Amino acid sequence: MLYFSRWKIISILLTVVVVCGFAVPNFFPQEVVQRWPKWAQRHIVLGLDLQGGSHLLMEVDSGAVRKEMLETLRDDVRRVLREARVGYTGLSIRGNGVEVRPREGTDLAQVMAKLRELSQPIGGLLGGTGQRSLEISETGGGVIRLTLTEPAINERIRQAVDQSIQIVERRVNELGTVEPLIQRQGTDRILVQVPGLGDPQRLIDLVGKTAKLTFRLVDTSISPEQAEQGRLPLESELVRGSKKEGGHLYVLEKRVMVSGEDLVDAQPGFDQRTGEPIVTFRFNSRGAQAFARATQENVGRPFAIVLDNEVISAPVIREPIIGGSGQISGNFTVEQATDLAILLRAGALPAPLTVVEQRTVGPGLGQDSIEKGKLASYVGSGLVVLFMLVTYGLFGVFANIAVAVNVAMIFGILSMLNATLTLPGITGIVLTVGIAVDSNVLIYERIREEVRAGRSPINAIDAGFSRALATILDSNITTFIAAAVLFFVGTGPVRGFAVTLGIGIVTTVFTAFTLTRLIVALWVRWQRPQYVPI
Repeated sequence: MLYFSRWKIISILLTVVVVCGFAVPNFFPQEVVQRWPKWAQRHIVLGLDLQGGSHLLMEVDSGAVRKEMLETLRDDVRRVLREARVGYTGLSIRGNGVEVRPREGTDLAQVMAKLRELSQPIGGLLGGTGQRSLEISETGGGVIRLTLTEPAINERIRQAVDQSIQIVERRVNELGTVEPLIQRQGTDRILVQVPGLGDPQRLIDLVGKTAKLTFRLVDTSISPEQAEQGRLPLESELVRGSKKEGGHLYVLEKRVMVSGEDLVDAQPGFDQRTGEPIVTFRFNSRGAQAFARATQENVGRPFAIVLDNEVISAPVIREPIIGGSGQISGNFTVEQATDLAILLRAGALPAPLTVVEQRTVGPGLGQDSIEKGKLASYVGSGLVVLFMLVTYGLFGVFANIAVAVNVAMIFGILSMLNATLTLPGITGIVLTVGIAVDSNVLIYERIREEVRAGRSPINAIDAGFSRALATILDSNITTFIAAAVLFFVGTGPVRGFAVTLGIGIVTTVFTAFTLTRLIVALWVRWQRPQYVPI
């Protein structure tokens, strides 16, 4: 066990140097590191509690989800009755359902059988709960009522939260920040934490916008003033323009010519003629065909670009646009054009998000946390080092060297992963120091027992390492399992603690057994000791 070939010595030392080397960028300013090769620019990211940033707790608008489900159900009922050639005299949304009155003489049982096709099992074909999305009944007077069930509404809200998390994550990542925390909290809330972002209002504007983009024709048959007096056509509606456009009213056709769902790319840029910031966009093949058809058939008419039910621009179509691309202008600043492009690229939220809680963690508070974390680390590590020196003498020095290398390797691995270090993560590192020396204590106490049993120094050291290995592995594997459970089950700070603890356990097994054994083996080869100074 104490014999190491040359290639083993080289491989162990090379592993230590390489892994510890990845921690080096953390000791240099960011401006210096950016001039290094790309592979050498990895570093530890400080979490929200250490470097400050923005904290938002947002809630999905369940009322909007319910309203959308009812409107979709009404459209589905209309479609089913049209396909079945069933006439009706009334179709409306009432409360939590949709009511329809088929014409007199219609077979209600047959109509209800057709409408039951709209009721789907909750959870799909796999993993269904046995519950349905709709309850269909006859309320009397020839009226059929389709009611959304609560499980169906809750399932749709859950899906809306899942979709919102993905979209919010794409939007925040476009900001260029590193390691944002975006996760579900409860049934209908989303937690967003962005370290290093000191402008929470920009984050709210970026994350909270629904970003539903549509292209619609302006109804020129009537003026906004006439529409306000009650002369609005059935197929049109009044929509207000954005503040940058002066807040003017527009009469728009309800029909959507092209939807933002067909966008494949959006980028900020500058108008070559005026130099003002704009957003250029590009459609997929379906959107390009619809856009070309709409512009060919309506040359000379204003074409409104509507974002979240607000007109941001209404240019006149001068000529057909058949390339599937265009631009949006609206007196933007560079930052506004960039944010709009991010919103369009990430896609529209399935439901509006409202801010429930907003906090900003200042860098001063984060620095205070760092200082206290450093103090705790220094005190804890100092006491451990002192204990090992007093208890085990020279072998305590070997253990302390291994612990120092252990901590350096933890920071190196965290840097390689571009991991986020939080205050609980620092706690995990301090705990790792105690676990690391615990492994050395097991080895050294075993060596003492072998010496008392009359073994020679070399045999006692060799037996101490070999027989303590199983105990070290058992204790560290069980701790690693606990760290893994904390990582997959826990959230936020708990996961930060689990990451550093898990990495620390892996490096502990390496340094406490392999590296310490190498140091002791080299010492034995050099000193040829007659007794064990332990």
